[in-house]
Amino acid sequence: MSAFEFIGPPPQQQKNTKHARIAADLRQHPRTWGVVRRPATPTRAASAAQAIRDGRLLAYLPVGSFEAVARTVVEGGVVEHRVYARYVGGAQ
Repeated sequence: MSAFEFIGPPPQQQKNTKHARIAADLRQHPRTWGVVRRPATPTRAASAAQAIRDGRLLAYLPVGSFEAVARTVVEGGVVEHRVYARYVGGAQ
């Protein structure tokens, strides 16, 4: 008996990822900023914002259709690192 099974080609990439849902929501509210992540560090926030701007996360393609920034916010003495993004146009 074989330790694996032959079941055909793998399914297509799932398009309903967390980022696909976020990008779709942003597209429905063009030019409106939304908080898309709250990473633990400012470095991770900056990296996530850059990945959105560069289209390294496929949901945010084509490059240039989303703006993203990282900000550290202090509210009520609590420090939070946030990634803000907005859809600014481009092919869908």
